[in-house]
Amino acid sequence: MPVFRFTVNGEPREVDTFDARPLLEVLREDLQLTGTKYGCGEGQCRACTVLIDGAPALSCITPVRSAAGKRITTIEGLARDGRLHPVQQAFAQEGAMQCGYCTPGMILQTVALLEKNPSPARAQILQALNGSLCRCNGYPRIVAAVEFAARLQRSMTAQQEVVHAAE
Repeated sequence: MPVFRFTVNGEPREVDTFDARPLLEVLREDLQLTGTKYGCGEGQCRACTVLIDGAPALSCITPVRSAAGKRITTIEGLARDGRLHPVQQAFAQEGAMQCGYCTPGMILQTVALLEKNPSPARAQILQALNGSLCRCNGYPRIVAAVEFAARLQRSMTAQQEVVHAAE
């Protein structure tokens, strides 16, 4: 079997496996990163979303060979130094989860959205999350969490700029 190397949540990783094996299986079974969820297995619900080189990817339909040499971020890779990522913080604060099954995929979709557009309009949020299914129908709180995350990240960026200007 071929060996695939990539960086997962900032750490170099190596897996010896079949090249067509879904990235989701490798993450969950080989690397024990179970935060990425198996939803439909067909790329239709986005519960399995991870970031590959910063872009959202559906890990249930992404063959591991496609991730070779790339940076993969899972939900486990967002928190730093024991502190939640601002998007995770916003989802928790807004109560944007019920069963929580879709939440990792929604959060990673939001991280990618805010990286590209720090001030998305509601329509842009809806567009970015279109296709991400929440069986609990918690969409209003999810949208509120994305809006709060955008405000939170802008506030943190502004504070960092003040600190850097004072140095």
